[in-house]
Amino acid sequence: MNAVRAETTGDAKPIDPGVRIGHVHLKVADIERALGFYCGVLGFELTQRYGTQAAFISAGGYHHHIGLNTWESRGGTPPPPGTTGLYHVAVLYPTRAALADALRRLMQAGIRLTGASDHGVSEALYLDDPDGNGVELYWDRPATAWPRDAAGDLAMFTKTLDLNDLLSELKPAE
Repeated sequence: MNAVRAETTGDAKPIDPGVRIGHVHLKVADIERALGFYCGVLGFELTQRYGTQAAFISAGGYHHHIGLNTWESRGGTPPPPGTTGLYHVAVLYPTRAALADALRRLMQAGIRLTGASDHGVSEALYLDDPDGNGVELYWDRPATAWPRDAAGDLAMFTKTLDLNDLLSELKPAE
């Protein structure tokens, strides 16, 4: 495989600002277990199955945000530490209240967080799915509220997220 060196000179033209990451496919060991987590706990909806080897899930009726497959991984184990691969997939929630609901779902299912951070621009929950894939659940603050330094440049940080404060976003059940 040829090494590719990315040039970071001022001559490089940036990518079109309309580009978005549309979906991710995850190799999983067991489709049913993965669906139990992504649909049963997180609340994604199953949009299509390909037999017993693949499933596609989404939020809001999109064709799929996440593909789950066992094409190369049925019964497999997560890659060992120290190897390359996916660090995490990030799921963007539209509001802080929606992220609080995700935290409630995780707590009810007994899912352990691996981290919870306030990055200034966003608040994020970190966890692993049943196959050891890293998952980040987050919401973005409005760009006007992002921290900036004296020169006006973005000044992200990492602080511990107050989970009780996040949960206070939930409306009491009627």
